[in-house]
Amino acid sequence: MIRVFIVDDHPVVIEGIQSLLKNEKGIEWAGHAMNAQSCLGFFVNNTAHVVLMDINLPDSSGVELCAIMKEKYPGIMILGLSTFNQGLYIKKMMENGASGYILKNAAKDELLKAIHAAHDGSIYFSGEVGQALKEYQRSSKTEMPVLSRREKEILALIAEGYTSPQMAEKLFVSPHTVDTHRKNLLMKLDVKNTATLIRFAVEHKLV
Repeated sequence: MIRVFIVDDHPVVIEGIQSLLKNEKGIEWAGHAMNAQSCLGFFVNNTAHVVLMDINLPDSSGVELCAIMKEKYPGIMILGLSTFNQGLYIKKMMENGASGYILKNAAKDELLKAIHAAHDGSIYFSGEVGQALKEYQRSSKTEMPVLSRREKEILALIAEGYTSPQMAEKLFVSPHTVDTHRKNLLMKLDVKNTATLIRFAVEHKLV
């Protein structure tokens, strides 16, 4: 039996995938977590063979959690699970030890193929994910990552010294939304913290 665990902060996604796998032969539902902390807490006393891991989590990023999980439990296979079909996210997950990457709109057959491939020690990408990774690898050597309008606004406010709560109030969004954009900026621009983010932005005339 392949024990499957999912980390995602959307109940409808958890319930949907659990429903897809519930009566599947050879698959056992190990459980779920809605944030990184709960996931790490679960694996203190429990285990699973394959973890489906969302990229955006309330208290961390799936990329960071993937690295922590693979360091602590190298035998557990991790599949990136996201709505983001962007080469950068795929590349980061793979660099941190993931066994593949699938989209949340994947059909049941594709989800099962990914789980079995990961469990067998293989790498699995859906067709469009593999294509996105190839396109990113071709372009990343020469092109600056594309920032969304909101990411540019957040970056400008970070450079001006605004805190996340202040940015949320100014932009009429939740602090969680601001934190998500901050994490995406760090990932897209491949920097580790706010200080290096600002320095990169200044050097490349992004602010």
